[in-house]
Amino acid sequence: MTTLLAAVCQMRSTSDREGNLRQAEELIRAAAGRGATFVATPENTNYLGPHGEKVQLAETLEGATCSLFSGLARELSLHLLLGSFNEKSSVKGLCFNSSVLFGPTGVRLAVYRKIHLFDVDVPDGVSFRESETVAPGAEIVVAETGLGGVGLSICYDLRFGELYRALVARGAALLAIPSAFTATTGKAHWEILVRARAVESQAFVVAPGQQGAHDDGGLRESHGHSLIVDPWGRILAEAPDGVGIAVAALDLAEVQRVRAAIPIAAHRRLPG
Repeated sequence: MTTLLAAVCQMRSTSDREGNLRQAEELIRAAAGRGATFVATPENTNYLGPHGEKVQLAETLEGATCSLFSGLARELSLHLLLGSFNEKSSVKGLCFNSSVLFGPTGVRLAVYRKIHLFDVDVPDGVSFRESETVAPGAEIVVAETGLGGVGLSICYDLRFGELYRALVARGAALLAIPSAFTATTGKAHWEILVRARAVESQAFVVAPGQQGAHDDGGLRESHGHSLIVDPWGRILAEAPDGVGIAVAALDLAEVQRVRAAIPIAAHRRLPG
C-alpha cells in the first residue's frame, strides 16, 4: 500500500465519559464512511473534567474505552488510534496518560504512555500541574504496521524535538500527536510546532485535537485546528471549529522522496 486515507477526529470531551465515547464513535464511523483506514482521536478522548476525578476513573487496557476502540477497529477494518485515556497505574494516586493503537483485526498494536507532563504557567494566568495526577512514561514507542512505522506521542511531547528524532531513528514514517492544546498556547504555537515536526522528521503528522470549552472547573479551553501535515510541511487537512473530522490522502512514498532529496540523517554532524 502506498496511499493511505487518514482522518483526525476533533472532539470536545467533558466529564461525561459515556457521552464522550458516543461522540468518538460517531466521528470514527463518519471517518470510515468517507473511506479512511487510519483514524485518530485526540488526547483525553474519554474524559476531560475535574482533575480530582481523573485517577479515580482511570481504566485498564481491558476496560470499556479500549474495548470499544478494539471493537470499532475490527468492525470497520481500521488502524484506530485512541488518542489518550487515563490508564490505571501501580503508582498510588497517579494514572498514566496513555495512547493506544489498534489494528484492523482489533488487536492492540502498541501502547504509549506520555513522557513529558504539562506542568506550566500559561501566560493567560492559568496554571497546569499534570504531574499531580499522572505518572510519566519512559518508553519511546514506534508501532510496526503494514503502513510502516507509526511513532506515538501525546500533546506536550510536541515541544521536545529529540523525541521525534528518536522515533524516526526507530523507523517512524508517520507521527501521531493527539493533543488538547490550550486556546492560548495553541494560537501561538500549535501549527508552527506540528509543521516543524513534520519538516525536521520528514514524516507525515496526524494531529487530532480537542476544541472548545471543557467542564473542568473553567480551567481550560482547547484550541482545536486538528491537522494532517505531509513531510514537506504542507497542511493536507485542517478541521474547522467545532466537533468534526478532517480527512486527507497520504502518499506514503513521499516520505522516501523527501528524505532522498534532503538527506538530513546523512548530513547530521552533532551527536544525540
